Amino acid sequence: MSDKISKEIRSLVTNDGNIELSIKTAEIPTPGADEVLIKVEAAPINPSDLGLLLSFAADISSISTSGSGDETTTTMKIHPALMNAMKPRLDQSMQVGNEGAGVVVDAGENAKELIGKTVGLAGGAMYSQYRCVPAASCLVMDEGTLPSEAASSFVNPLTALSFIETMKMENHTALVHTAAASNLGQMLVKICKGDGIPLVNIVRKSEHVELLKDLGAEYVCNISDKSFMDDLVAAIVATGATLGFDATGGGNNGELPSQILAAMEIAANKKAKEYSRYGSDTYKQVYIYGGLDQSPTILKRSYGMSWGLGGWLLTPMIGRIGMEKFGQMRMRVAKEIKTTFASSYAKEISFEEMLEPGIIQSYAKQATGEKYLVNPHKE
Repeated sequence: MSDKISKEIRSLVTNDGNIELSIKTAEIPTPGADEVLIKVEAAPINPSDLGLLLSFAADISSISTSGSGDETTTTMKIHPALMNAMKPRLDQSMQVGNEGAGVVVDAGENAKELIGKTVGLAGGAMYSQYRCVPAASCLVMDEGTLPSEAASSFVNPLTALSFIETMKMENHTALVHTAAASNLGQMLVKICKGDGIPLVNIVRKSEHVELLKDLGAEYVCNISDKSFMDDLVAAIVATGATLGFDATGGGNNGELPSQILAAMEIAANKKAKEYSRYGSDTYKQVYIYGGLDQSPTILKRSYGMSWGLGGWLLTPMIGRIGMEKFGQMRMRVAKEIKTTFASSYAKEISFEEMLEPGIIQSYAKQATGEKYLVNPHKE
């Protein structure tokens, strides 16, 4: 820190139809009265980071690099048909990284007590060696918590907890979750088991079934099984789930959200006392909160007229929950960061490694068990 310079990852969309990733330097700021300066030691690459880092429009097969070390620049072509969507960010060198963790190394006069503390935060621009933020933005971790353990303390944990709050606020009693073997999915299994909430998990590989069963999941349905729809209906009958959260946006040839609604309708009709040409009067809701599958979402409307399909984002939901409840959720995350909200990573990488074509292709796949952790100070 003696040279007062901090390195950071930047993403730039150029007028000639490229997206460029590079390592830039910036002066380390001096924290204001209510601010802290964090030495960032760990920041995950989440699916939500890829939208800014690589953009949904990048052609991953076109990766090329120039330079080396801190002078490395990685370039990818933007799909021409999607270039118009990139206009709002043309020629803007943008900081990236939604969340991370580190140690407070300096603080303003009103936050001196945080110096030396390990903190997690979702402050943006977290692929930086040093980050200056309001002290109130930090989640202070218990003694003995490493930055690598606290790196994913916001996006996945608070999303999982907010699923539960959405369920309660909208008068549902059980959940369906897709891509359930993900880090977030594993957290949700632990939360629901601990809180006594019925949960139906949808995965796509037999090893994912075993993974979740080992965590204590009771209902795990595998899309790859021929009996998938029968298994899903049986699980929904058993749990009474009428709310689903879908991370794929498509999934199973684009039909997964529709299949969940259809299974909910079949389950509801099994309990119906009389036939209705309009379908059951049980309200069924599926929220799409991710885009792991870029194929179109196909709705085959076989679930009556009492249903909903919509988008779901964490930040607006936090506004609905309110700051008091949100504060309680944050404290639970800090307390259970090594258990319920523990995250695992395939590899820890440096800024330079983050720009390597092979590594980009790996983390861009968003595959279960292949999540990467960025260490801004790794050589």
